[in-house]
Amino acid sequence: MSWIDDYNRKLCSAEEAVRLVESGNRVYYGGNAAIPMGLVRALAARHEELHDVQLNHVLLLGEDPLSKPEMEGHFRHNSLFVGPADREAVNSGRADYVPIFLHQIPRLFYERLIPLDVAMVMVSPPDEHGFMSLGVETMAARAACQSAKKVIVQVNEEMPRILGDSFLHVSRVDAIVEITEPLPELHPRAITEVERQIGAHIRTLIEDGCTIQMGIGGIPDAVYETLDDVKDLGIHTEMISDGAMRAIERGIVTGARKTLHPGKVIITFALGTRALYEFLDNNPFIEAHPVEYVNDPFVISQNENMIAINSAIEVDLTGQICSDSIGTKIYSGFGGQVDFIRGAARAKGGRPIIALPSTAKKGTQSRIVPMLKPGAGVVTTRADVHYVITEYGIAHLFGKNLRERAEALISIAHPDFREELERAAKERGLLP
Repeated sequence: MSWIDDYNRKLCSAEEAVRLVESGNRVYYGGNAAIPMGLVRALAARHEELHDVQLNHVLLLGEDPLSKPEMEGHFRHNSLFVGPADREAVNSGRADYVPIFLHQIPRLFYERLIPLDVAMVMVSPPDEHGFMSLGVETMAARAACQSAKKVIVQVNEEMPRILGDSFLHVSRVDAIVEITEPLPELHPRAITEVERQIGAHIRTLIEDGCTIQMGIGGIPDAVYETLDDVKDLGIHTEMISDGAMRAIERGIVTGARKTLHPGKVIITFALGTRALYEFLDNNPFIEAHPVEYVNDPFVISQNENMIAINSAIEVDLTGQICSDSIGTKIYSGFGGQVDFIRGAARAKGGRPIIALPSTAKKGTQSRIVPMLKPGAGVVTTRADVHYVITEYGIAHLFGKNLRERAEALISIAHPDFREELERAAKERGLLP
């Protein structure tokens, strides 16, 4: 049978496809900008006839009909990275959260710690050989498709065909649904003055030929804005955004000096505007690979002069980083922060960076704190932290004792809170 005949044989409606899901099943579905919403809506419509279906996923954007209170007992999220769509459900006890490093998520499926019955993913239309690209989210989707008993794909003509190790053949799927709809977009916002100041400090640590990992937001955009005089940057990152695209278009990023995948930008997912998705389509400069490769600290460390830039919710005076929770309330997840912090730390000439504004809540709350909030999780340990950067400067903590760390962190805290932090450090015995 030709792949075209096989494709047509498996073609069906979303309602027919989700009948592969049964009560008690464990399901994986794509997240970020690759949520197969046509399949999600069809599955939600079946909720009355299903019970105890576990839903595994990474970040979900927008509104997820499977997270609504009326879905309790029918579907239960087992979130591998919490986002706006399932945050309330997790914190109210209607959903679960798995703390895990991003690069280890595929192990859960391959080793049957989470034995998947069904995987639902969004893909590009097949090429002339019958291969469909996982597009803007390779991440754990390939592992899910290889591990699940049944695979359902939503073929979306809007999904870019991103090259790399990111393809799924028609022969490997059980049901195909054609639904074309725009991908979710995340538009850049204006960069604040604080973010520009932080970007300027980070710039002092970036040299010609460095390889960079950054996410999305004001601080990454501010850093990219400062790099016009830097030559031959490389990118090895879990996520690519519009800021990275603009840097590539300006000629700043060539990858010519990369020690791993020279001349290529390596990613595992993409999130941004339609312009970004169009830029990625069939672009041989970009390669998407599974997260167990891209985020493996050993792989990351093979990039000499690796600069990893991540953020935090709060940092205590000894250098402990909380980035997944606000007190006992789960906000996001481990994601790839530790993957890249450790990978950059092992790289020759590597610089692992935690960058954050010095305050929150319109300047009323310091993000450098005497102690993390009760119940807050330590995502990056004090032994892993090298550089912490705010708009007030750089604290280099690697190899420093607790007294030296407290002094360095207080020096980059907002001036309104330094006296309070010094008093708390003395009470803890961190300062004499």
